[in-house]
Parts: sequence; structure tokens; C-alpha cells
Amino acid sequence: MAGRVEGKVALVTGAARGQGRAHALRLASEGADIIAIDNCKDVDTIPYGGATSDELNETAAGVEASGRRIVTHEVDVRDLAGLESAVKDAVGRLGRLDIVAANAGVSSFAATLDMTEDQWDTLVGINLTGVWKTCKAALPHLLDGGVGGSIIFTGSGAGVKGFANIGHYAAAKSGLLGLMRTLTNELGPHMIRVNCILPTTVSTPMIHNDATYRLFAPGIEHPTRDDFVAVMCGLHALPIPWVETSDIANALLFLASDDARYVTGVALPVDAGILVR
Repeated sequence: MAGRVEGKVALVTGAARGQGRAHALRLASEGADIIAIDNCKDVDTIPYGGATSDELNETAAGVEASGRRIVTHEVDVRDLAGLESAVKDAVGRLGRLDIVAANAGVSSFAATLDMTEDQWDTLVGINLTGVWKTCKAALPHLLDGGVGGSIIFTGSGAGVKGFANIGHYAAAKSGLLGLMRTLTNELGPHMIRVNCILPTTVSTPMIHNDATYRLFAPGIEHPTRDDFVAVMCGLHALPIPWVETSDIANALLFLASDDARYVTGVALPVDAGILVR
């Protein structure tokens, strides 16, 4: 039985680990070949380590274990020329482009008035402008294919609800909704669908680090993962602290597949009810 994205090619940014790796592996398990892009470097102002080349290679090995092809490139999504070169090379090698998972993102924390210009520029540059640059690099190839396609942004419930100490993050993720709705109208005549997933916290290195634990448990001198769990459970309608990367990857697979062939312009929460609390 053919997979739900059999024979298609998917571009995934932030593919070395976390949600990006889950997206690449899930799409590959359903028949897609993968273009995997990640910066594979630490980023200034981000309070946890970036992905590594070894992690990107692990993603590649997982895709190949599914019997699918993969092309990897180490590129910062703020680098438009680098993205354009990488996507052109990969499409030339894999033959087409059908799906874009614009997933690369980072987080950092500061009260809005205490935030530095570098903190703001770095986060918005990756989380919002980097998505626009990903689309800018990918769209000529989607349009050249002449058979439509699917673009999926990794948004956030924070882009709808807003939370203290992440004003730059909330602003960037809110901006993705405006970009998604605009592209929905611009690309609809070409049968290219554009949607956005709104996760709650997802169990990845973005949340499992000392800076995040201290933010959410400020009254504890050295907060642990267990302290973080107790706080996060209180934010959701469902009694869980976070969702898994597989939960987001399953939603992305749906939006990428023909099961959602007439679904476009949608902001899909996968959030355990954080938006209704």
C-alpha cells in the first residue's frame, strides 16, 4: 500500500533534531524523499546549544533506514543565498519539490523592556524572516512543478495567546499567521496550500534546558524537570506537561497529504487545550 506522500519530495528546515527530525522521519515513513536543512551551530543570544552536524547525520540515517533518499545542507535560514543554493542543489538531485515544512526556530527569554536589540533581531530573524526566506527559496521549485503543493509553518500557541518574557517569540509566531494567510491567497490559484500548526510546548531541547526551567519556576533556586512538569501541567486543559514531537509530525503529515487536499489557510492547534485556559 502506497504511503500518504509517496513519491513526493519534502523540504524540512531545522531537521537535525526535535520537531524537524520528527517531520523528516514521519514524511519519509510515508514515502517522501527529504531535503534536510539545519544551521548546525550555536546561535548568539540563544540560551541553549544548537544542533550539530552529527545530529543532522542521524536524521539522514533514519530517513535512509526507511528506504528513502535524503539530501542534507547546513544553512542558517537567515541566509537567503545559502538557502536558494541548497534548495536548488537538492531539487536538482531529487527531481522535484512538493512539500515545505518551514520548521526552524529558536527561543530565548527576557521581559520586553529588558530585551536587547540582538535578542529581538536574532529570534525574529530566524522564526519569522527565516520562514519567509525559506518560502522565497522554495516557491520557484513548487511553482515549476505545476502540480500544486503544501507549505506548513511551525507556529505556536504563543502567537495567539501571548506569554510574558517572550514578546519577540510571540510577535514572530503571530507574524507567521499573517504570512500564512497572505500566501494562502497568493498561491491558491496554483493549488499550493499554506497552513500553520500551533503547538503548545513540545518535548525538545528548546524547552528542556536550565533557562526554560528557571523561567517557568522562578521561585525555585535550581528547578528540575519535575518542577517544570508541575508548572506546565497547570497550563493545559488536558493533564499533561507537553506534547511529543510525533504529535506535531502526525499533524504535519495530514496537512502535507492529499487527506487535506482542500485544507488551506488553517491555524491548527495541537496544544492540549492551552489556548482555552
